[in-house]
Amino acid sequence: MSAIPMQYDFDEIIDRRGTGALKYEALLPRWGRDDLLPLWVADMDFKTPPFIMEALRRRCEHELLGYTVKPPAFFEAIRGWVGRRHGWQVETDQIGFAPGIVPGISSAIQCFTGPGDRIMIQPPVYHPFAMIIRENGREIVNNPLVLENGRYRMDFEHMRKAVRGCGMFILCNPHNPGGRVWNPEELEQVAEICAESGTLVISDEIHADLTLPGRRHTVFATVSEKARNNSVTYMAASKAFNVPGLASSYLICQNPALLEKYQNFVNGREMAEGHVFAYAGLISAYTEPGGEEWLRQALDYIQENICYLDAELRRRMPRIKALLPDASYLVFLDCRELNLSRQELEDFFVNGARLALNNGAIFGKEGEGFMRLNAGCPRSVLARALNQLEEAYLSRGF
Repeated sequence: MSAIPMQYDFDEIIDRRGTGALKYEALLPRWGRDDLLPLWVADMDFKTPPFIMEALRRRCEHELLGYTVKPPAFFEAIRGWVGRRHGWQVETDQIGFAPGIVPGISSAIQCFTGPGDRIMIQPPVYHPFAMIIRENGREIVNNPLVLENGRYRMDFEHMRKAVRGCGMFILCNPHNPGGRVWNPEELEQVAEICAESGTLVISDEIHADLTLPGRRHTVFATVSEKARNNSVTYMAASKAFNVPGLASSYLICQNPALLEKYQNFVNGREMAEGHVFAYAGLISAYTEPGGEEWLRQALDYIQENICYLDAELRRRMPRIKALLPDASYLVFLDCRELNLSRQELEDFFVNGARLALNNGAIFGKEGEGFMRLNAGCPRSVLARALNQLEEAYLSRGF
């Protein structure tokens, strides 16, 4: 008989104050008050899986935390995971380490483009993309997404024109904050357009393993030979298994020339190696027998949270609409029917509802009138947030 899977408790409230958690420690400096319910930064309020914590404890039993190389198990864990989860067959020599997705993409910008070069993004999109482009002295080219019936789509007609002369295109796959899982046909068009214009595709796929039940993630590099030969993919266990503090990400590139150039660049800047816990945590997440079961239960819980959020907004606050994501616990809230300015919307959520969310405007002007909410929390926390939001909603006469 097969063993009965362990049932994990995602309703448990974990007190994170006093642990240096960004979600809490940044409240006062960012919003001027520390009594807000934080549903902003993209980590979950669920316990890190017990098998990962046990792997870290086991490593601590050896009381010497010295310099550490990437063990063979690191590469095998990644190969096995992307093969099982995404049908992507990769080799050990196609994998590299990155100390985080944003540092990795920043390194790619420095490696593959020069000062003043043009880089395309698709706003509203994860705001560090624009930040690292600017801070590295490159020029941003926007191909804004189009919102239709509560879902974003790519504007390929505009992309074909705007991408000319761009040395790089940063793809968010799945999309953050819009939650779209791009389908193979869409990704194949991206590959065709970028190959024709000589534009390297950097694919941020950190939310790939948070694709919700009933949907399927497609790795950009798998849609065509053009995609495979003209891309660098960044992934991590950090979002899916709630371990972003381990600073452990990785890249996969199946074009040997591109990978060699990148590895030479990061080697020369001492950016190619991680720390002892970065490797142990990823290996445990991707290889422990309970890993996929924990993730399945977490995704089911997140999906239920999103359905609950959507239903309650429709019933109690119909002028605030949730864009239902295909992937991730991040939900973009369309608040445009409130007819508030950016500052007024911020005040409504912070001082009215006492909630800390990401203002959609940080993702680009296309995000104005939206707020991003993190539903990766116990349902009671989400219920409390909705009650506070409804109180503010009604008090403003909406």
